[in-house]
Amino acid sequence: MTPEFSWGLTRTLEAGLYLPYTRDAEGRVLFGGPKARLKWLPLRPKDGAAGWFAGLNGEYSWLNRNFEPGTRRLELRPIIGWKNRDWLVAANPVLDWALNGPERGGRPTLNPSLKVAKTVSEGTSLGLEYYTELGRFGHPAPRAERPQTLYVALETTRTPVPLHIGIGRGLNDAADKWTVKAILEFAFK
Repeated sequence: MTPEFSWGLTRTLEAGLYLPYTRDAEGRVLFGGPKARLKWLPLRPKDGAAGWFAGLNGEYSWLNRNFEPGTRRLELRPIIGWKNRDWLVAANPVLDWALNGPERGGRPTLNPSLKVAKTVSEGTSLGLEYYTELGRFGHPAPRAERPQTLYVALETTRTPVPLHIGIGRGLNDAADKWTVKAILEFAFK
């Protein structure tokens, strides 16, 4: 579960804080460490209109060792997509750098994702999300070591707190067999 706190700084710039938690095989709930986020979305259609959107999301993570051997990470997430009243299609070719730990100083890893969602009722959409990790630029991971996960995801703003819930299935042995995710978004105006 990841509560997300976000602050709209301008019409195109947003700051945020993620507080991710997970449950391990022994049933313990573990805090992953905070992630600070800055999202810039200069291209987007007017409210309610169809069109393209594009921007950039940057995150700095202070992770706990139970999540990653490198506890400091920098992520750069280009955002590109198209939406209308009924559909949303978005791609994120994510670049991820380890700032400490055994992978420090190397080339970034490429972790692309794709989302396709259909509006099923006012304020609610249902879709598919695909995530993979391709490895380092210039040194891709062998195909068998690239985790691939496909989620069925539900998003709604019809609840007091906007909610994103997903159930993911690993598509190969490099991915977790099943993953459940929930994101609660708290926006302050």
